[in-house]
Amino acid sequence: MSPVGEAQGAAARKVRQLFRRGPWEALATALIGIGVVMLCQPFLLELYTYSFVTILAGTVLFAIVSKFPD
Repeated sequence: MSPVGEAQGAAARKVRQLFRRGPWEALATALIGIGVVMLCQPFLLELYTYSFVTILAGTVLFAIVSKFPD
């Protein structure tokens, strides 16, 4: 195999590792959980204010990530 082909293969492996579903789903789930905690806490109005945006971002991320390969 030529050096160019080996470099392309290594780059493709790195991209596949970066876009695996597992770690991204965990991040999206954690983001949704953080948003729920922000929604339920009674101390800081700023956290409550951004809780919906946080939950929405986690949900959108989860919907996108669910299309990634295992």
